[in-house]
Amino acid sequence: MKQHRKPHRYKKRKPIYRNRFLWLTLFVLLFSFAVFYFLFLADFFQVKEINVAGLQEALRGRLKLSVQGMVENKTLFFPTRSIFLVNTGKMKEDIFRKFPSVAEIEIHRNFPDSLNIAVVEREGLASFCREEDCFVLDKEGVVFDISDHLGPLIRTVIFNGEIELGDKVIGKEELNQLLEVNSRLERDLDIAVKELLISSSEKLTVLTQEGWEIYLNFREGTEWQLTKLKVLLDEKIPPEKRKDLEWIELRFGNFANPKYKS
Repeated sequence: MKQHRKPHRYKKRKPIYRNRFLWLTLFVLLFSFAVFYFLFLADFFQVKEINVAGLQEALRGRLKLSVQGMVENKTLFFPTRSIFLVNTGKMKEDIFRKFPSVAEIEIHRNFPDSLNIAVVEREGLASFCREEDCFVLDKEGVVFDISDHLGPLIRTVIFNGEIELGDKVIGKEELNQLLEVNSRLERDLDIAVKELLISSSEKLTVLTQEGWEIYLNFREGTEWQLTKLKVLLDEKIPPEKRKDLEWIELRFGNFANPKYKS
């Protein structure tokens, strides 16, 4: 018996323009590009204004110019200043590195197209010197400018390594103790201080304007040491005899020990 084959039926293909997946893909791509363009390339969100508060005028101009360079970015090879691409954390790090006199920074995006930067400058309390190099020292123990001998002069012979602006060269508590010693000598004992020399890890040598020296252990409390000095000066060494002093030792025992010039 002869078998008959069923005729093969060919499924009719749909035109490509009727492919819903294709149109959905195109829509997603176009929508994504539109969002990308609007957020990162459109003029509306490009940073146009940088406001800086809290700095002197000359430094404010330098900082604004530096920040303008920091907001320049590229995305997919397109140059952009989009406010969304501003990395405020890295911007702070760069400002601290480039401007050692800056102590604190707050950066806020002011949508759609500006940045507000509030800055607090460091205040100089003393001069910190090593050999011939002198720097301005702030309350945190950070050097941030070249010194013109502002405030008490603190000198050291034990600091190792190069000193760069922005470095912390002395601990805050240690600095406060040195400033307290300087203040008490000048205010309470009427001793004009020329410089405070950190001679070793424990020894502080105070050079007076009269040319004699005072030796203290500034790792221990200096209250008792200065009390011994006051008693000695009040009872045994009147102001007119101080010029004959070579040094006064305060680090040991219960009494201040003076040495006179030969």
